Amino acid sequence: MLKSYFNAFQIGIIAGMRAMTAPALVSNKISSATVNPMGDSKLGFLHSSTTATLFKVAAVGELIGDKLPQAPSRIEFPGILGRIGSGALSGGALSQAEGKELPYGAVAGALGAAVGSYAFYYLRHWLTTEQDIPDPYVALAEDALTIGAGYLIVSKSEIRGVMN
Repeated sequence: MLKSYFNAFQIGIIAGMRAMTAPALVSNKISSATVNPMGDSKLGFLHSSTTATLFKVAAVGELIGDKLPQAPSRIEFPGILGRIGSGALSGGALSQAEGKELPYGAVAGALGAAVGSYAFYYLRHWLTTEQDIPDPYVALAEDALTIGAGYLIVSKSEIRGVMN
């Protein structure tokens, strides 16, 4: 039982790093289920391949937008709320798809997003200012970590109706 909520916390961290990557990965996994693991809940739309595609397009847009000099800080309002909301959505959906309680997964995902937002903001700041690593390199490494770790988290999740 705790494994599901730990997965929700971890996918929340991914949402804190890149807000759209977490729901893109979760909806992609859920949409591959033979039977909607969300049942008739309000999150049933995540089983749609159209939803998964829209989240993927948004994730790619975010990956590009993050590299622009005018990109807002992830820890400033309202961006931090979007990341926390993304973590709650992704964590709650992942938990429910695993047959666990959505509210607990949503809380775990939201907490993970807050942790991920601040931890990776300050890590990126330290790497670019104290270690003199150019920001584009750090951003690309963060993208790779976000996608790779997020994929591992979602792929190890035991979603009903999906063959792992």
